[in-house]
Amino acid sequence: MQIVETLNEGLKRAYTITIAAKDLEARVDAEVKKIAPQVRMPGFRPGKVPANLIRKMHGESIHADALNASIQESVDKAIRDNGLRPAIQPSIDLNDDYAAGSDAQVTMSLEVLPQVPAPAIDAITLERLIVEPGDEAVNEALQRIADGQKSYETAAKSYKAKEGDQVLIDFEGKVDGVPFEGGKGEGMAVVIGSGQLIPGFEDQLIGLKANDEAVIKVTFPAEYGAKDLAGKDATFDIVVGEVKKPAETKLDDDFAKSLGLESLEQLTGLIKGQLEQELGGLTRTHMKRRLLDQLAAAHDFEVPPSMVEAEFEQIWAQLQQEASQEEDVEAAKAEMEKDREEYRSIAVRRVRLGLLLSEIGQTNGVEVSQQEMSMLVAQAAQQYRQEDRQRFAEYIQKDPMAAAQLRAPLYEDKVVDFLFDKATITERTVTREELEAAIEAEEDGAVGGSGGHVHGPDCDHDHDHAHDEKPKAKKAAPKKAAVKKDAEAAPEAEAAPEAAEKPAKKAPAKKAAAKTEEPAADTAEAKPTAKKAAPKKAAAKKA
Repeated sequence: MQIVETLNEGLKRAYTITIAAKDLEARVDAEVKKIAPQVRMPGFRPGKVPANLIRKMHGESIHADALNASIQESVDKAIRDNGLRPAIQPSIDLNDDYAAGSDAQVTMSLEVLPQVPAPAIDAITLERLIVEPGDEAVNEALQRIADGQKSYETAAKSYKAKEGDQVLIDFEGKVDGVPFEGGKGEGMAVVIGSGQLIPGFEDQLIGLKANDEAVIKVTFPAEYGAKDLAGKDATFDIVVGEVKKPAETKLDDDFAKSLGLESLEQLTGLIKGQLEQELGGLTRTHMKRRLLDQLAAAHDFEVPPSMVEAEFEQIWAQLQQEASQEEDVEAAKAEMEKDREEYRSIAVRRVRLGLLLSEIGQTNGVEVSQQEMSMLVAQAAQQYRQEDRQRFAEYIQKDPMAAAQLRAPLYEDKVVDFLFDKATITERTVTREELEAAIEAEEDGAVGGSGGHVHGPDCDHDHDHAHDEKPKAKKAAPKKAAVKKDAEAAPEAEAAPEAAEKPAKKAPAKKAAAKTEEPAADTAEAKPTAKKAAPKKAAAKKA
């Protein structure tokens, strides 16, 4: 075997590997002798089939296996002997004119990981913004729970329904006076003003009393799920069964017991603990972004273009997916295109920070323990059916790439915690609004997220790690977007779909995030019900 370096430029390397024909032939001979005792052929006793016949029957596949094994061994030797640390899986090419019986010439090209300079971590200074969950915040959270558990009490028969009341109705829908399939129901509970029904339907329930009959006129939206009704005028003959008024929910021990707790004091304690955890998460997000900004500013070294390209492609795919859900898809994509180079810069930053965090972790002995890894596997397995969880655990155990992907986010967090311990940290008590404003200012003013590819000490450096960066497509709006690390998950839909749905009404997006509308699901039935879609985060943010 002969290995000759043909390229050494920056992080790019290339080698020509020559595997002698005699070495391949020796490997084939050894394999023939190995399988000979198991070969069965009519006219020969077991284990007595001549080698030339075995070659005739299985020679092609044996030679292919021998060639592949020799190539793999030579590639491993080239990497080992030259002290290479591949950034991605090397590209291996066998010469086109190769034929059995001749030398095999293989070209190996790859990019290697850079030599990361000794990280400057002794001068890191951070500010921890602390928010105390006050009584007002706890009480507001308790009230939200109470509102979510809202109950209704039957009003007097003379009581006229108003916004916020619940009305029980029987209904039958008609188009051009003819009932349509799926348009009839009994005892449906509708809260006036909830946006549960087709636009204009709920408003016409205001003023009705128990046992009243009415004809409600509506127009199905043009994008309605049932295509035969989309855009058509319709009427609904309704009969009001009863009208119910919201019942006052008292925040007392009985309320807490209705939730399965012992007392209001216990419920209050749980709420306060959840708020502390939530606010602590915001504090950590702010500190982590400041930490990564300082690391990025203090370190500048070449990164493998292939890793940058892989990171950029992942960012771009996520942005395209988000853009496809915008009202004006073309405008959203045009906005993306204007900032293509900005997103590529984000990819560079991510890769560089990932390599930097990896170097810090390895240099300082940061690792994910076997116990922690077992917990990660158990948590990830929960998304599968009970009967599939063991198979998932076995898959993670056998596949180093899958294990590394699962381990990477925790490894990054442990490196970040190590850096927090090393940093000089001052503390300042602020309001929640001030903390959120500080995070928003970072999102608006900076480019890039943290390193998505954090290579742990057991990483082979030839694959992508899983990470929690979720870039979001921009809307065609003036505000710039960056890529966010530790991104919040998009809120779930506010209501489960009923038998029929209309295009979702826009719900208010969270602060500092553009809105997108969730498309309604198609359905065959057509009742006057529709779900409301929750807002999706449209702005890509930075860590």
